[in-house]
Amino acid sequence: MINRIVSFFILCLVLCIPLCVAYFHSGELMMRFVFFWPFFMSIMWIVGGVYFWVYRERHWPWGENAPAPQLKDNPSISIIIPCFNEEKNVEETIHAALAQRYENIEVIAVNDGSTDKTRAILDRMAAQIPHLRVIHLAQNQGKAIALKTGAAAAKSEYLVCIDGDALLDRDAAAYIVEPMLYNPRVGAVTGNPRIRTRSTLVGKIQVGEYSSIIGLIKRTQRIYGNVFTVSGVIAAFRRSALAEVGYWSDDMITEDIDISWKLQLNQWTIFYEPRALCWILMPETLKGLWKQRLRWA
Repeated sequence: MINRIVSFFILCLVLCIPLCVAYFHSGELMMRFVFFWPFFMSIMWIVGGVYFWVYRERHWPWGENAPAPQLKDNPSISIIIPCFNEEKNVEETIHAALAQRYENIEVIAVNDGSTDKTRAILDRMAAQIPHLRVIHLAQNQGKAIALKTGAAAAKSEYLVCIDGDALLDRDAAAYIVEPMLYNPRVGAVTGNPRIRTRSTLVGKIQVGEYSSIIGLIKRTQRIYGNVFTVSGVIAAFRRSALAEVGYWSDDMITEDIDISWKLQLNQWTIFYEPRALCWILMPETLKGLWKQRLRWA
């Protein structure tokens, strides 16, 4: 209850301060608000992100030489990978998921009716790797259905969901699940996507977008007590929280936003874990970027 009161108070500040500044600075209230609101929010994100790094993140023992994270009671973790026509990337993605230093994991790859060689690749890998399970859907039904199918087959209470072309860092699964072990009302944790396609100017600009803008916003939101949305490319969920809200909606393209709102409407908290790194592919041309952002919109 206290967290929700604090969140409401912060929301009032976010909306009222720019409006008051705009009103007293000029009678053209709405025109001034259009300028002052993004300016004010930018300052909030920058200050919050810097504060988080100075007082929290830089003191954490993580990096190349850090010991493998240990989780309380050694819970099992199910990593779910929905795949659609990922013949070029899925093998690398699965190997990265299986390379977690936290060993109590299973990997579930859900082939969402792929029409390329994804099915054959998954079957070959499943025959060779004991910790890998493969599920084939007869036809393409969308990411939400694939995630629900993987969740239904998972053995763990903690589900880590990544895209079919994403590469988990070696400790990402443990880091992203850990907050749910210490707070029973954390229903989801979003990770820290990093761009690995950087050969063009468009790709390099997106590195700045993810590292600076998105990273600052989510760090600041964590300070305030609740992250607004999970990242679709890497997020962990508590199975009981998903069951309570009815899992992902079948007809949603932006299933990450949909599940975030459903969880928060049912009083579940969303957390951000910057140590849960995940390397992702992004468009490197303006045409590809336009199509991606149009889909997100």
